[in-house]
Amino acid sequence: MKQIIQSLKTGETILDEVPTPMVKRGHVLIATSCSLISLGTEKMLVEFGQSGLIAKARQQPDKVKQVLEKIKTDGLLPTLNAVQNKLDQPIPLGYSNVGLVVDVGSDVSEFKIGDRVVSNGNHAEYVCIPKNLIAKIPDTVSNEAASFTVVASIGLQGIRLANPTLGETVVVIGLGLIGLLTGQILVANGCKVIGFDFDPVKIDLAKKFGILAYNSSSIDPIKTVLENTNSIGCDAVIITASTPSNEVIHQSAEMSRKRGRIILVGVIGLQLSRADFYQKELSFQVSCSYGPGRYDEDYEIKGKDYPLSYVRWTEKRNFEAILQLMESGRIHTEHLLTKKTSLNEVVPIYSNLSESKNEIGILIEYTSTGSKNTTISIQKSIQDGVKAKGNLAIIGAGNFTQAMILPCLKKTNAYLHTIVSSKGVSGNHAARKFGIANSSTSISDVLLNKDIDTLVISTPHSTHAKYVCDALNSEKNVFVEKPLALNREELEQIKNIYHSNQHLQIMVGFNRRFSPLIARIKELLPNNNEPFNMTFVANAGFIPKNHWTQDPEIGGGRIIGEACHFIDLLAYICGSEIESVCASAMGINPDRNSDNVTIMLKFKNGSNGTIHYFANGNKGYSKERLEVYQMGKIVILDNFKTMQGFGFKGFSKKKLFNQDKGHQAEFLSFVYAIQNGGAPLISFPSLYNSSLAAIAATESIDQGVWIQI
Repeated sequence: MKQIIQSLKTGETILDEVPTPMVKRGHVLIATSCSLISLGTEKMLVEFGQSGLIAKARQQPDKVKQVLEKIKTDGLLPTLNAVQNKLDQPIPLGYSNVGLVVDVGSDVSEFKIGDRVVSNGNHAEYVCIPKNLIAKIPDTVSNEAASFTVVASIGLQGIRLANPTLGETVVVIGLGLIGLLTGQILVANGCKVIGFDFDPVKIDLAKKFGILAYNSSSIDPIKTVLENTNSIGCDAVIITASTPSNEVIHQSAEMSRKRGRIILVGVIGLQLSRADFYQKELSFQVSCSYGPGRYDEDYEIKGKDYPLSYVRWTEKRNFEAILQLMESGRIHTEHLLTKKTSLNEVVPIYSNLSESKNEIGILIEYTSTGSKNTTISIQKSIQDGVKAKGNLAIIGAGNFTQAMILPCLKKTNAYLHTIVSSKGVSGNHAARKFGIANSSTSISDVLLNKDIDTLVISTPHSTHAKYVCDALNSEKNVFVEKPLALNREELEQIKNIYHSNQHLQIMVGFNRRFSPLIARIKELLPNNNEPFNMTFVANAGFIPKNHWTQDPEIGGGRIIGEACHFIDLLAYICGSEIESVCASAMGINPDRNSDNVTIMLKFKNGSNGTIHYFANGNKGYSKERLEVYQMGKIVILDNFKTMQGFGFKGFSKKKLFNQDKGHQAEFLSFVYAIQNGGAPLISFPSLYNSSLAAIAATESIDQGVWIQI
């Protein structure tokens, strides 16, 4: 299928051939009929991409601060690589899609094949959208009109926050697409609407919709509002403009009545004057996109609706409200549609968005549904590269895959056969960048392909166990990023399947044990039946509770999802399996997903290990620190970059030029083992033991006791 994407790094817009997405649970697959270009939002994205690195930094000072903090902890080169990788990611454009349902996933009962729907899907021939971001289109509403639904919902949410009543005066600043739709909805609500813009065409159009529209360049907006309100001032201001100027917020305050409301929908300068707001007791609020539910994974991805009696208007119900207004003839879109184009001819439009001053709504028409292939060829020149062994498919094309896994795999002797991503865009990008032959959205295609003998799994943690089992059942070797499983049931299932497939390699991404400094520790402190005392401090850093890694259903929490690294490392250093685990989390009533926890490990050979995994530290301190004590000797490892020894003859300190956590050595070893055979890099009993210990640590927090492994 074809899809419009944009480079965040260069601002270039291309029409790419992308594999068609597979329908997922709670999602709907839609064949697009038309989609609307939102000039304001998409123009901003394109201009940001076209700007230089310094200009990008000026627009995102918070990101610059994060970069400087990362330089302090990880060093300059890894930070620069991370920044370049982030900027290199393609962005799918568009969020106003109309089409026909062609497939529905499990847990979807609201839609059926053949339904005509609107969604926030991208500009693509097929889109796979969560059910709470889709609404059915009434029979009397045309596709063209329905394409304005999502954009109008942005304005509607701003109106809901302003909470205007019948007869109130509301000012709309910025009469672009969202502003004109906002004005129409306010008029339908019985409000007196005053609008301001600099474009005469948009001003004339606003007047047709019953808006008192004025050119800001030829009048005094504040005086004009006072004249239209008997010197009282307006009841509310809704700002839909886009400008870096702080003058807009100042004028909004000046034209408001005492205790008026100001709602920001657009993007403006926000240096507020306390005096402007203090004297009138004004309220100011920023509107979030389409309404309640936006950016809430429980609502959008998992499909958990908010009860209507408590949250009357969600983003989906806002979509439906807009469609009802269109059906009743209270929103008119025919004058807002200024251009139609086909998908094949849309790229030049993006190249000239800055010059499209008279355009308001541009509609992309899809004359055909295009190919529905879930796997496509990207690097035709390397299609004949299949090897006897070591033909890899990479499942997942997220940040870690592209920043770490693929650069490491590229330096091995493996043949990178296919990369699988959920929507295809990131997979296409990775395939071109790292020389992967094919891009796919279908894991089934990979599992059925006899040329592929190995799967590298780097997907959300909740999918790991299933994909490992599927790979083993399909007679394929497995490398899976940690964790191996999220619970005992998943772990036992993998164990049972592997018992019948022990000829296959199974590996978990416990890369720390492959670090050169860890290898040096093993040389300095050989396993001579003397127990170890080990302490590992992970200054993990704060991650919000709504992040997917913190979700027990998706990420499993940070102990299972990340602290398992350090559990495995200590087991490797002392050369023994874990016998029992006890974990204590910070707080009076901590839950098992706490990310401020101390984990104590008792090993079968008498060694002790303690892991302090803390999220409440400071980024200025080392992220990872290890201390090992044995027979009068001490080794201290700092951030996998420097190491000190005490009590050794001929060794006191070692320092690497760059931090090395063992990723490259891990993949070189794994690919070599696939191609040349031999024992597993990490025995399955060891993988099982470390994984079970991480799960047991969360159980220990629940029960407050030592858990036997």
